[in-house]
Amino acid sequence: MFVCVSTECFPELPLGQAMERLAELEFTAVELDIHEGGSHLQPDAVLADPTAAVAACSDLQRLKPVALSFAAPADGMLYEKFDACCRLAKSLGIVTLVVESSELGTPFNGEIERLRKFVAIAASYGMLVGVKTEAERMTQDAETTASLCRNVPGLGVTLDPSHSVFGRKKAASWDSILQYVCHVHLRDTKPDAFQVRVGQGSVEYGRIVSQLSRVGYKRGLCVHLPPMEGVDQVGELRKMRLLLETLV
Repeated sequence: MFVCVSTECFPELPLGQAMERLAELEFTAVELDIHEGGSHLQPDAVLADPTAAVAACSDLQRLKPVALSFAAPADGMLYEKFDACCRLAKSLGIVTLVVESSELGTPFNGEIERLRKFVAIAASYGMLVGVKTEAERMTQDAETTASLCRNVPGLGVTLDPSHSVFGRKKAASWDSILQYVCHVHLRDTKPDAFQVRVGQGSVEYGRIVSQLSRVGYKRGLCVHLPPMEGVDQVGELRKMRLLLETLV
């Protein structure tokens, strides 16, 4: 296992400056966010001008790109945008693509079809899709997530333990999907607060690392800390990096 960090940790900075700050914090690997409405690269821009997208990622400040997080509305160009982001990821040597599941209420068979298309596109570039565990979406519980993986051959899971803590009296178990985990997002969380300062929440990092070790997980533990008002973002990121590095 190794520690990496998401560019979403510095959403207020241009991508190049965000990379510079993350490198100064001594991270060595990075997950790129390409989200519709985000503050860095946009999926439609990657589709419209692939060369410019590659140029925007040309200076990674010695950070190794290890994952790409994709989010876009299900419009008529969804799969074209995803394909363009896969091509960008391929040029950067990225293997893991993080995607969202659909919102609750989406027909199960429709979600299977959507994820199968993502997996097929990614597989054509030799890449792996990890659908993110997330509240208010179809992956909010482990059994549904495991069922999606069984029905979509090759689908992996991006585990976000915060969603098993926040809003719950007792943390939910994700044991049934550990075998599918291909990426991990980490922050600290309490039942009544989705993100709190590192060390003030209920996320058991050591237990997570131990569980993943038992299933042979050797991929990234991604620090995913959007800024909190009144909190030193640099200090929080440094604290999380040092904490995780003691566990891997």
